Amino acid sequence: MTDNAGGESTGVTERIGGYAADMGPSWVAGAIAAGPATIASLVTAGATFGYDLLWVVVLSAGAGALAQYLAMRLGLLTERGIVAVVEDTLGEPWAWLLVVDGVLAAGVAQLVIMKTVATVSATVTGVDARIWGVVWAVILALGLAGRGYRFLELAAKLLVSLVVVAFVASLFVVPIDYGAAAQGLVPAVPSGGALVAAGILGGAVHITLITMHSYTMRSRGWTREDYGTASFDVGASMLVAFGIYSLAIFLVTASVLTSADLSTVGAAQALGPLVGPSAKWLFLLGLWGAAVSTLGGNTIVPPFLLADKLGWGTTIEDDRYRWLLVATALLSAPGAFIGGAVLGQLVLVLALGTVGTPFAIAVVLYLLNSGAVPDRNSTLANVGGLALLLVTGTLAANFVREQVAGGVGPLSGFVLAVAAVLGVAILGLGGKYAAEEVV
Repeated sequence: MTDNAGGESTGVTERIGGYAADMGPSWVAGAIAAGPATIASLVTAGATFGYDLLWVVVLSAGAGALAQYLAMRLGLLTERGIVAVVEDTLGEPWAWLLVVDGVLAAGVAQLVIMKTVATVSATVTGVDARIWGVVWAVILALGLAGRGYRFLELAAKLLVSLVVVAFVASLFVVPIDYGAAAQGLVPAVPSGGALVAAGILGGAVHITLITMHSYTMRSRGWTREDYGTASFDVGASMLVAFGIYSLAIFLVTASVLTSADLSTVGAAQALGPLVGPSAKWLFLLGLWGAAVSTLGGNTIVPPFLLADKLGWGTTIEDDRYRWLLVATALLSAPGAFIGGAVLGQLVLVLALGTVGTPFAIAVVLYLLNSGAVPDRNSTLANVGGLALLLVTGTLAANFVREQVAGGVGPLSGFVLAVAAVLGVAILGLGGKYAAEEVV
């Protein structure tokens, strides 16, 4: 029996080792999730509310892993891009709605992420941020259009791993009140905290992460036979790496910072006089790596969605897709010229994405319970998906309510209009599914 047990243990170890060696697609999603917008939300939450929103931070990792798991199932079971599946199953208007929703969220985020990358680069090197914006745009265009997806995947795994190490290391030079942190595990949203909570959750559960996953798996060549590897990939990247990353940043800022009126770079610099230069540089280098990895991952989202809708290939073997990559990369350069404090812009970008995310979740759930897939969702997966839809929908509604309460201006009016259209679309999907089940 000892030999059998040893053999089984060796087999499990080898299987896990094989999974770890083959990981990739979900790490690209993790690279986007573990970005400056998430850092901005965590910094704002910790500096403004202390440990009160720790429960949202913990929830975000589990919710992010669940969202990616559902997206992974759809991609593997159909072995197609999500836009093509939506068009064949629901029709062209639904496909265009998903494309517009995803491209809008990713496009706005791209500009603000570029601003962050350029700002951090300028802080570290002393070279003007606007110059860095142009430099990074060219690097993106050459790297993605020249070497394609595998270049991005390798960079994502390397950068996310280094970022996690940097932020975890900062925990050892910052005093943490673990008793107060434990109290923050009790769910409660403090006054004025809805936007920040939406931003934290939006970093892990975002329409760009959900829609891109079927394409990154296709780029890797994964099929239904790779289900175990794909599941391990999601758990390792979103649940473990992203969870540790978010927890470390939140605990550091909640323990030390007392002002939310900081840029992401300002938060790093504020740590210096409070807890020493080591914390400052660990945080700053972590932010830099996170910003670069997120910029690269986010760049591929609009080309994936548009190319699939237009019937083009979604790899650089198709020159049309290659030029979409180049255009998206170069159009991100103006982000470095945007004025204003980047912290509030990053939180707002994530929260805006949260408004579009419930629709993407509803689409994935519908498809996973339709004839689009050979094996319908299990009851447990559906319960988890509906819970995810409820949580993201509630946070999105709270965000819209806060925006409208401040007066309906151009921005809040736009958010309200988008939320209304997508809300009607979600109800339409629910009604369509109910009617089909009754028949």
